[in-house]
Amino acid sequence: MSRIGKAPIAIPSGVSITVSDKNLLTVKGPKGELSQQVDSDITVKEEDGQIVVTRPTEQKKHKALHGLYRALINNMVIGVTEGYKTTQELVGVGYRASNTGNTLELTLGFSHQIVFVLPKEITVTTTAEKGKNPTITLESIDKQLIGQVAAKIRGFRKPEPYKGKGIKFAGEVLRRKAGKSAKK
Repeated sequence: MSRIGKAPIAIPSGVSITVSDKNLLTVKGPKGELSQQVDSDITVKEEDGQIVVTRPTEQKKHKALHGLYRALINNMVIGVTEGYKTTQELVGVGYRASNTGNTLELTLGFSHQIVFVLPKEITVTTTAEKGKNPTITLESIDKQLIGQVAAKIRGFRKPEPYKGKGIKFAGEVLRRKAGKSAKK
C-alpha cells in the first residue's frame, strides 16, 4: 500500500480546488494558480476540507501513479499558500551574479558572460556582500519549475571536487578529493 498516496491533503483557508470532468485539477490560492492533468485512472475528490486521492486497483502502475499525483497535488497546495525558495552560492574568485528583472547575468570565469532569461513565473534576487559568496535566490509557486531552473543554473559551472569552485546550493555539502601528494 502506498503510504504517501493514502494520506489526505489538508486544504488551508483561502485555497480553492476544482476538478474538471477530464481530470484537470486547478488549485487557486493567495500566491497564484496552478493546474495539473491527472491520469484518468486516478480519482481526486474533495471531502471534509481535505483532498483524497484514490486508485482503482492494486496494479503496480496504479500504485505508482497514486503516490505521484498525491505528492504533486500536495506540492501545488504548498506552492499557492507559501511558495518555494531556492538559494545558490557562487564559490570562486571573480564569480559574480547580477539581475535586471528576470534576466540573470553570470560571470563564472569563462571568456564571456552568461545571460540567462528566467521564466516569468520565477522571481530572482542576487546579493553580493563583502567577505561572502555572491548568492542567487529564486522564488516561485511551482516546485518543479524552480527545481528545473536551479539545476540549469547550477549546470553552467558545477562545483569541482578539489577546491569546491562553482555554483552550489546553499547548505550543500560537497564531496572533496585530496590533491596530489608531495613526492618524497
